[in-house]
Amino acid sequence: MQRGREHLKARPFLKWAGGKWGLLSQYEPFFPRDWGTYHEPFLGGGAVFFHLAQVYPERGFVLSDINADLVNAYCCVRDRVEEVVALLAYHQAHHSRDYYYALRASKPVDPVQRAARLIYLNKTCYNGLYRENASGEFNVPLGRYRNPRICDADNLRAASRVLQRAKILVQSFEQVLERAQPGDFVYLDPPYYPVSETSSFTAYSQYAFGQAEQIRLREVFGILADRGVHVLLSNSDCPFVRELYRGYPIHTIVASRAINCHGRKRGPVTEVLVLSR
Repeated sequence: MQRGREHLKARPFLKWAGGKWGLLSQYEPFFPRDWGTYHEPFLGGGAVFFHLAQVYPERGFVLSDINADLVNAYCCVRDRVEEVVALLAYHQAHHSRDYYYALRASKPVDPVQRAARLIYLNKTCYNGLYRENASGEFNVPLGRYRNPRICDADNLRAASRVLQRAKILVQSFEQVLERAQPGDFVYLDPPYYPVSETSSFTAYSQYAFGQAEQIRLREVFGILADRGVHVLLSNSDCPFVRELYRGYPIHTIVASRAINCHGRKRGPVTEVLVLSR
């Protein structure tokens, strides 16, 4: 049985706003078939990485995000997965409303404790939404789950095996320019530009990602494209984004909006994929 588990396909171990695991069949036709190193500067749940790393195990992968706690969680799952599993099993055994809010208020220094705390909160908070206030404090209330799966040990171990091949960095998205070479593949999945005044979620951490950052990202996209890098970008389907990337191939896909405070507003929505060539 253990031998079979070693061949389990790794899935994202975090729920994330705009996660792409359910969209991979729509993304697949737009992935380049020949590329050097893969770079993902907005790591999030890492769905595209987990897919590509298992399809192309011989390739190199560089993952990065400005969120240091997120990067720490990935590093600990890669390097110290059994310690993470043990702590998550403890959290699962003690899970309650009071336990959730006590752990949410805690500020552990130990990297593995920080990683397990983030995964626990992600699995038990409202809608699985990662959100920080301006001080960088996680502030999402407890979710309404009857029996949340806090410790998925098999998938964490599978993710750890896949992550062995990845370099994981705390970086802003602009720093991809320092390492992406002609022929590499860069996937950009920023916080989406809001399509209305009521959908103004533009950052999952204390670092805002508004119109100015979207314009900076467009500049990075253009530099990479001119360098001969394969670039794929996902964003909301709105006039601002379509105008920003006018002149590049833009494709429409259909996603399911899973995070919204109004249940009736969750459902199919169009998004765009922008290609550098």
